[in-house]
Amino acid sequence: MTTVVLVGPMGVGKTTVGKKLARVLNLEFVDTDQVFVAEHGNISEFFDKYGESAFRDREETIVAEQLARNAVVATGGGAVLSHRTLTLLSEMFVVYLATDGRHMASRLSGGGRPLLKNGLADWRRIYESRKPLYEEVASITVNAGNSPLRNIIDEITEGLADFERNH
Repeated sequence: MTTVVLVGPMGVGKTTVGKKLARVLNLEFVDTDQVFVAEHGNISEFFDKYGESAFRDREETIVAEQLARNAVVATGGGAVLSHRTLTLLSEMFVVYLATDGRHMASRLSGGGRPLLKNGLADWRRIYESRKPLYEEVASITVNAGNSPLRNIIDEITEGLADFERNH
């Protein structure tokens, strides 16, 4: 079974990379944030109504369900905050999409992201706090900040081939 998991900060391009990667690998693409929205409605509204803890509980369940599929799975930026998710990811091929943050302001504008009340300053603080978790679960790290999409996909497919040979 092939499951490729994409982790990284909000706005780094997990969905864009994931869709292209899924086409190249001939796998289904799943975005856990999109699954959440389909099941529970708008994430910002859910945060406002029920709080972050309730969101994280539901996110953890959705991520676990999606990781059991033969697919490319893009996780929400905070999925790595769950111990259960970290445990599941430890057995999988996980791609950490890293960035230097230079392109983030334009990517995050108008996104309605509940944790970014102060914009880029919040994004930087959150990214720095989660970065060790992304690094911990990563099978490979790919700089998504300024590389062409084709190069990113090539780097991931090469990493996946190595991973499969060694596991």
